[in-house]
Formats: sequence, structure tokens, C-alpha cells
Amino acid sequence: MRERQGSAVGAVNVGLPASLRSEVEHAGYYPALVLDSLDVAVAGEEVQCYLVHPETTFDRDEVRRHVTVLVLTPTRLVFSHADDHEPDAYSPEPYASASTEAVPLRQVRSVVLSHAVVHPEQHRAGATPRELTLTISWGAVLRIDLEPAGCADPDCEADHGYTGSVSADDITLRLSSDAEGAEAVGEAVRFSRALSAATAAR
Repeated sequence: MRERQGSAVGAVNVGLPASLRSEVEHAGYYPALVLDSLDVAVAGEEVQCYLVHPETTFDRDEVRRHVTVLVLTPTRLVFSHADDHEPDAYSPEPYASASTEAVPLRQVRSVVLSHAVVHPEQHRAGATPRELTLTISWGAVLRIDLEPAGCADPDCEADHGYTGSVSADDITLRLSSDAEGAEAVGEAVRFSRALSAATAAR
């Protein structure tokens, strides 16, 4: 996460600060594609802060890379995600896709943070957590968890239907000092603080 004062215009990807372009390029996952998609979604607004989160996942015997970029402007949260795909009905060759969504800040419903630390009795104020999970919801995705309902009678064989919960879960990022490094976790904390402040003002 980097904060940016004023407005700077680069020769490429107009409106995106040089530091954001540099971090996306450092992530190394089709940076030109990611930056082009971001440039369209940001649409010339000032970039106040951002978070670049590259991630590698293991899908069966395949290693897949992803990158997620969150950008905060004065009025919107811009979310970009890029990943690759195996050949399918749409393409006979492997391909990559980059998707963006621009959410007005007034529509962000919640910013949920989960801090995990070791030896909590030794934790000092301001110290970077070992892990940080950031969940942002704006109502686009709802997750429903169901399980069979029961009663207090252990011998009851009646069908009590189902019980469950509905929770918003539009995007979740998990960063670990062990995997991404303490600096990356610290940047996520700073971005989360900026986003929480921006949404609180709406």
C-alpha cells in the first residue's frame, strides 16, 4: 500500500501513479494486462492508496498464479483480479483474464479485519500482526451455509429441516508475514485503515 498526494500522470496508463505501476510490474503477473484493466476502471480519478496482492495457489497438480489489486479513490473502491485458465470451450489455448469492479464507497457495507499474532501477551501496540485477513463486502456476493437442524432431545428422529446463516463475502485477502513478509502485511494494515476511514465518512 502506498499513499499518494496530488495527481501525477504517466506516459503509460494515464492516471495511475508510478509507484502502483512499479508494484504491479514487480508482482510479475501479466502487468500490462492488469494495468490496462485498472486504468480503464479508475477512469482518471486520483489514486489515494492501493494494495497489490500476488498469490500462488496449488490446484491439484497445477501451480496457478493470481494477482489482486485494490485501489481507493475519493469516491470508489476499485477491485481488479487477474488469473489464468486452461483451454476451454471459449479458447483452444491457455489464456489469462483480468476483471475489474468499481464500487461506490457509499455501497461498501463492511470492512472486516482479523489479526492473528503469536505470543499475544507480548504484543505491543502498533506491531505488525503475523497474519491479517481482510474481508470487504458490498452485497454483490452472499454466502449461504446450511446444516441439518436438530433439537435438545438426543432420541428425536423428527425432521427439523435446516438451519443456516447468510453472510456477505465479496472479497477476502489473507496475508501472512511468513509467506508475503511483514512489509506486505503492514501495507495491508495501512490500506485497511484508509478504507475503513473512507467508508466511515459516507
